[in-house]
Amino acid sequence: MKALLLTISSLFVLTGCQSTNKPEPASINQQAALTGKLPYNPLAWRVVTSWTNQRQGTMSTLYGNDVAVEHARSSPDPTYPAGAVLALVTWSQREDPHWFGARIPSTPQSVEFVTMPSAAGQGPAYERFQGAPLARAGNVDADTASKRIDYVLSQRAAVMP
Repeated sequence: MKALLLTISSLFVLTGCQSTNKPEPASINQQAALTGKLPYNPLAWRVVTSWTNQRQGTMSTLYGNDVAVEHARSSPDPTYPAGAVLALVTWSQREDPHWFGARIPSTPQSVEFVTMPSAAGQGPAYERFQGAPLARAGNVDADTASKRIDYVLSQRAAVMP
């Protein structure tokens, strides 16, 4: 009787600890990849800052080329030098299958580029890409573009160790 009870208990322990959910591979989050024809690959640049919007369920990361990142980290002035390019990438969020309670990027919602002009007297250029795969958004009116440029340029660099 004792052996039977021990055998049944062992079977419960061994079968009860078995996971029925197969987690996705831990190496790369393929859903968050930026697909489409973008003028630059912002994921190859350095991070300026990032934030989440819990109401919309999104997370955004502001990337910059070397010129933009150096300016953002060394000056509070929102007027970036010529040659600076900033890219605001916004993803929807999803649960992390490997870490309980964590949220990670899912599919990209938009990528916005702000390019500082090389000639004096010109304003920054604004481009928006959205959809799957990412494609240039048609007809962004001047008022919206101006507000988005101001928003992107007003972001301060996160303090990095």
